[in-house]
Amino acid sequence: MESFKVLVYCFLVFHFIPTSNTLETIAPGQSLKHNETLISTDETFEAGFFNFGDSNIQYFGIWYKDISPKTPVWIANRDVPLGNSSGVLNLTDKGTLVIVDSKGAMIWSSNTSKAVTKPIVKLLENGNLVVEDETNQDSFLWQSFDLPSDTLIPGMRIRSNLLTGNYTSLVSWRDTQDPATGLYSYHIDTNGYPQVVITKENTLLFRAGSWNGNILSGVSSETLYKSFNISFVITDKEVSYGYELLDKFFVSRYMLTPNGQVSRYMLSDQTKSWQLVFVGPSDQCDNYAICGANSSCDIDNSPVCECLEGFVPKSQTNWSSQNWSGGCVRKVKLDCDNRDGFLKHTRMKLPDTSKSWFNKSMSLEECERFCIGNCSCTAYANLDIRDGGSGCLLWFDDILDVRKLPSGGQELYIRVAASELGIKLLILYTI
Repeated sequence: MESFKVLVYCFLVFHFIPTSNTLETIAPGQSLKHNETLISTDETFEAGFFNFGDSNIQYFGIWYKDISPKTPVWIANRDVPLGNSSGVLNLTDKGTLVIVDSKGAMIWSSNTSKAVTKPIVKLLENGNLVVEDETNQDSFLWQSFDLPSDTLIPGMRIRSNLLTGNYTSLVSWRDTQDPATGLYSYHIDTNGYPQVVITKENTLLFRAGSWNGNILSGVSSETLYKSFNISFVITDKEVSYGYELLDKFFVSRYMLTPNGQVSRYMLSDQTKSWQLVFVGPSDQCDNYAICGANSSCDIDNSPVCECLEGFVPKSQTNWSSQNWSGGCVRKVKLDCDNRDGFLKHTRMKLPDTSKSWFNKSMSLEECERFCIGNCSCTAYANLDIRDGGSGCLLWFDDILDVRKLPSGGQELYIRVAASELGIKLLILYTI
């Protein structure tokens, strides 16, 4: 009988002892060491120290818990790795997260500055590492979602502040084994009508485009998956962009690669591996303004560049040798009066909006009248294509970075002189 009691006792003790060094919260006075991790409540995400095969180069990050190989979605000390596995993560009494090395030197800090009574660290189910006050959980003292690395996951947003000009962005890794800050940035440009862009340092490489109510205008509609709720929000203070999953059983991530491409991955149920479902830039026509001013790019044509209707190459010699950088100029100067008109182009990626003007309440007809009354206005389109279209988006001077999309796109109305309208109508009637 006694031996049976001992067996039962041992079963109970060993059955309920945690089999791994995992924590759900960290409080002041506690430390997270290299062999310990934080896990989210549903065990989707895990946070802790890791390396890329060299134990002398350690990072603190967040990854999907049960997906192999390990896929980091956020890294705290990406530019200052620890020199060995003796580093720890601490939470101070003031609610600041700090990473210190074996000598106690601070490697990274969250720089939390809000007053706090009882701080605690949690890893939320959406992968957001947060510091909150247990006595007041209305808002976070700090969150990793405010400091994206190279990956956008559901619930996370990139933001641009319209008052200060500051913005958060995806920033590429240096290479696939080095998460240090790379050369590329994926962010919202708030000049003119806001648009999502990829830049290399200060050079614009690719425009995912402006928001048209359904999708970014530079993205083909065939990539608008039913499993995503993508949103682009403009307020008086900021512009933000992100997505949610409509089905919680889907797993998706959106990342900026070390070579400057933005890629969307979905986790395959069958293979349990990441499947690439979207990449941009994806072809020659995605390169910013590859055809120069007042031209259009169509990947299904050869050559891919052509002048917009009403325009001719600035240099025919260069154009014939497929040097398109000089772009196109008007055949006929605008009359700058009501005799000018507009030619409609369909399935278009809208031009660069950095020098555009917009109005949310105007109709398309009002937009046309407004444009015709301004001599420098060269094109217009609906701001929002939903429910028959609404709002007004205007361009001035040269038109840049237009392409024909394989599907979707928008109607774009480009201003030409009255004589060019006559030529267009004559062509239509003789076909």
